[in-house]
Amino acid sequence: MKILDRFTLKSYSGPMLLTFFIVLFVFLLQFLWLYIDDLIGKGLSAVVIAEFVFWGTASFIPLALPLSTLLASIMTMGNMGENNELLAMKATGISLQRIMRPLMALAITVSAGAFFVSNNLIPYTNLQIQTLLFDIKHKREEVKIPAGVFYNGIEDLSLYVDRQDEQSGIMYNIMLYDHRSKKGNTSVTLADSGYIRLTENKQHIIFQFYHGYAYEETEANNQAKDTANPFQRRHFDRQEVLVPLEGYDFQRSDGTRFSDEAQMQNIRRLSFMEDSLETLLAAGSQRFVQTFISPGYLPNYNNLYDSLLHAKQIYTADFDSLYRTFPVEKKASAAQQAYSTIDRNALFIANYAAEQEKDDYPRRRAAIEWHRKFTLSFACLIFFFIGAPLGAIIRKGGLGMPAVVSIFFFIIYWVIDISGKKLSRDGAWDPLFGTWVSSMVLLPIGIFLTYKATTDSSLFNAEKYKELFRKAKKTLKSLNLGIFKS
Repeated sequence: MKILDRFTLKSYSGPMLLTFFIVLFVFLLQFLWLYIDDLIGKGLSAVVIAEFVFWGTASFIPLALPLSTLLASIMTMGNMGENNELLAMKATGISLQRIMRPLMALAITVSAGAFFVSNNLIPYTNLQIQTLLFDIKHKREEVKIPAGVFYNGIEDLSLYVDRQDEQSGIMYNIMLYDHRSKKGNTSVTLADSGYIRLTENKQHIIFQFYHGYAYEETEANNQAKDTANPFQRRHFDRQEVLVPLEGYDFQRSDGTRFSDEAQMQNIRRLSFMEDSLETLLAAGSQRFVQTFISPGYLPNYNNLYDSLLHAKQIYTADFDSLYRTFPVEKKASAAQQAYSTIDRNALFIANYAAEQEKDDYPRRRAAIEWHRKFTLSFACLIFFFIGAPLGAIIRKGGLGMPAVVSIFFFIIYWVIDISGKKLSRDGAWDPLFGTWVSSMVLLPIGIFLTYKATTDSSLFNAEKYKELFRKAKKTLKSLNLGIFKS
């Protein structure tokens, strides 16, 4: 490897790693903000939270690579231009294409790595995130008894605590309504003090009450309807109540419920899924045609349909003239029968269209995910050919101007990509066009900027535009249009 290549790669690798981890951290913050409500108050262990954060971080690698490539390219070429290193290289006869050659090879390597991550790592990552999130959402929040209000967080129990000592955890003036018998407020416990605790396996909750009364209403045998239920009052100095709990312990599922979704598949399985769904849709369309031309929907038209398929010439008929040949007494019944047939067939077609739309949705999802395996990696190349020429033209390094320009282009790409993906998912656009439209928009920009940079164009030279403005002003003055007055 030549000294120039080592110097260029060394100048690029530092900003690339720095921006990659910065972008990844920003995406991770957005990810945590999205699911913060599901994590807080569940009593999750540090291992579970760390696992959730790890898989969430890994899921954003394909998104972080294009943006970090764009930002690192602008920073590297901008720093070299700002320090006159590009000028010195060009003065020795080295072209910009030769300077960018090792960076191009590195960008291609990054794109290949992004494809490997999208195809192999991301499906497994998505499966782990969805499974872990499902388990977290089905874990109940920890039991935290507020003071001064009734707490109904424990199933079939309603607990009131007047006040609670934060240091010792002892509660005072306790009122407990037990609704486990499903017969209303038939069991009430009043206590001067007490505390609660969970068992180690979080399968039961233990209420420890001191100095109080337990009131209970029971049903007597052979009791008349107009007779009150027997009432019991029992005084106690110490009483324990054991209540079974469900969903308070963190239980892991095997994740098989999400394994068939499109986001959890690689290219090979997505291709098989799409082919299978297309086969099912074609079979459904064939069944619809056969049903529609059957005597139940189009009487006596099945043979006509088959003959028209093989006919070399299409014949038309004047149905108005045929209708006028009917006797007067048959016209009304013929029209009514035609209206009924049309309404019935229109309803049948509408139901088929709705069913076809529902069945075609999984196929579109599979096609979108298949193309996104390539578009995210191809975006790394596009952003490199936008960032590197742009940095050479702007000649500004650091995180100031490059960060602003990078975010601007990435927002354009991301808005177009999300819009195209949504329109493809809804069936308005073909998945091929919807997933590649963002690349098709930015690719000409990359080609244009690369051409301008290799031809040493002063695309962002302010003096050039000032000179054009002065010439335009002078021309308008010479035409005596009265727009500019000295």
